[in-house]
Amino acid sequence: MLLLNYEHQAADTPYRSAHAIFVNENSRERFDEVNTVPQVMRARLLSVRSFDEDGMMLDAEVVDGAQLEPLIQRFFEEPRAAYLHVHNAKRGCFSARVERV
Repeated sequence: MLLLNYEHQAADTPYRSAHAIFVNENSRERFDEVNTVPQVMRARLLSVRSFDEDGMMLDAEVVDGAQLEPLIQRFFEEPRAAYLHVHNAKRGCFSARVERV
C-alpha cells in the first residue's frame, strides 16, 4: 500500500485541495463502472461534497456508505451540481469523484 498526496480539486477556488490517498501498489486499473458504488466505500462513513462546474461547493453531507446512492441522487437533482467528491470521513482521505452520466 502506498500513501500519496493527490490534488483532487484543482479549481482555482477557495475549495482547491489536495489530500492523502492510499493506492495498492499491485493495482493495475481504476474503478470506472457506471451506477455502481465500490464495496470498499459501502463499509465506511463518508463525507460527500457537491460542486458546480466552476469548482464552488454547493452542498455537503456525512453519510454511512451503505446509504450513498440516495445522497448521490439527491445531490444531482440540483441542476448546478457538476460533480461530487467523496472522502473517508474519519481520516479525510479522498476516495472518489462522482460524475453525471
